[in-house]
Amino acid sequence: MNISVDLAILAPELIVTIGAMALLLFGAIRGEKGIGLVSTLAIVVMAIAAWFVVMPLSSEARAFGGAFVIDDFARFAKLLILLGSAVTLLMAQDYFKAQGIDKFEFPVLVLLATTGMMLMVSASNFIGLYMGIELQSLALYVLAAFHRDSLRSTEAGLKYFVLGALSSGMMLYGISLIYGFTGTTDFAAIAHIVTASNVSVGLIFGIVFLISGLAFKISAVPFHMWSPDVYEGAPTPITAFFFMSPKVAAMILFVRAMLGPFPGAFHQWQQIVVAISVLSMVLGAFAAIGQSNIKRLMAYSSIGHMGYALLGLAAGTTQGVEGVLLYMLIYLVTNAGVFVCILAMRRHGEQVETIADLAGLARTQPKLAFAYSALMFSLAGIPPLAGFFAKFYVFMAAIGAGLYIPAIIGVLASVVGAFYYLRIVKLIYFDEPAPAFDMGLLGAKLGTILVGSGVFSVFFVVGAAPLVAAAANAAHALLP
Repeated sequence: MNISVDLAILAPELIVTIGAMALLLFGAIRGEKGIGLVSTLAIVVMAIAAWFVVMPLSSEARAFGGAFVIDDFARFAKLLILLGSAVTLLMAQDYFKAQGIDKFEFPVLVLLATTGMMLMVSASNFIGLYMGIELQSLALYVLAAFHRDSLRSTEAGLKYFVLGALSSGMMLYGISLIYGFTGTTDFAAIAHIVTASNVSVGLIFGIVFLISGLAFKISAVPFHMWSPDVYEGAPTPITAFFFMSPKVAAMILFVRAMLGPFPGAFHQWQQIVVAISVLSMVLGAFAAIGQSNIKRLMAYSSIGHMGYALLGLAAGTTQGVEGVLLYMLIYLVTNAGVFVCILAMRRHGEQVETIADLAGLARTQPKLAFAYSALMFSLAGIPPLAGFFAKFYVFMAAIGAGLYIPAIIGVLASVVGAFYYLRIVKLIYFDEPAPAFDMGLLGAKLGTILVGSGVFSVFFVVGAAPLVAAAANAAHALLP
């Protein structure tokens, strides 16, 4: 093992980590005067890390005895993670100033969580996997309770911490069982052992506990109970962050942790993933219908979207992995725009979150109404918007793998789920106007994010080819 080579391979993670430590010291020295600069420098750090991600030493490399792997699959994921984290910092700056909770610790915590996510998606060993998850999770628990003077925020942080600790314990127990029945924690070695021998009952138990822990991280049914409360209680930019980078990282880790070490047990764990997928799609479609709070509705929407993405994993093919990657890309960009719209829901300087507050938005703020509606259509999967292609790729992968019934259930759940998205569009354009939101809240940063998200969603079909090619290359890196 050459330590200098290993450190060079992990250059993006080291840049983010060192940047977080340096900004922590800078913020502590400058105090409140340096808050804006810390946030800006954090975005610069992530941009530098992204450059190192796309400028690799080789197409595939391993570090620290094979515990971490850098390949096109990991690179694709890391770019999405860094994009989501940078967008979060842009969203949060003006919002936190208005709320009086603008603190330099926020960008530092985002950087530390981002480091954990980047390590997660490169893990090729269960020890590395667990280290990355815990580094991410500890920062996220603090972020959920970041607004210390808000009862809802502190409650969200406590719920997330308690249930997150439980899920980590379940995952760690599953990893210990897998280690006990295979004698190794390395993905490649486990894959060789499982393929060469029969799958024991003890190993299946280990896989079940592992899937339980991973399903919690993506808030898939039946491990979803934390997400509506946490997403509603956390400050809105932090809720947006939970929707984007951590969810993308956890889903992509789920794919690697299943297809990497357990191809020989595919038929055993496929049944579990199919069940979780179907339950998530159905619950996400029906539970969101009765919601009156936009953030709770989006939480149930996210549960459904994770169910759709899991169909690609259940397929277990290169096409399925490609579908998952494209789904998470479209999911991240679309939800970035949605949460900018939610941030714009302010009246007399106070955030409002009730869906009824959107009534008649087309008459008071037509540009915001158009963007909101376009993003809702995309999430609903209306062609030819980006959300349609996200579902199309995973459904085709499921059909190609013979998962006809789950695919049909997914299509029906998508039709049901379209109801609550279209209900928002109906409120915006056809109901009597509610009192207008405060004007001029978006500003240049949020306006740029919203325009970018809207253009991506509407014109995805025009520029989809390079993104599809990148996802295909990443999928082939995981499943040659």
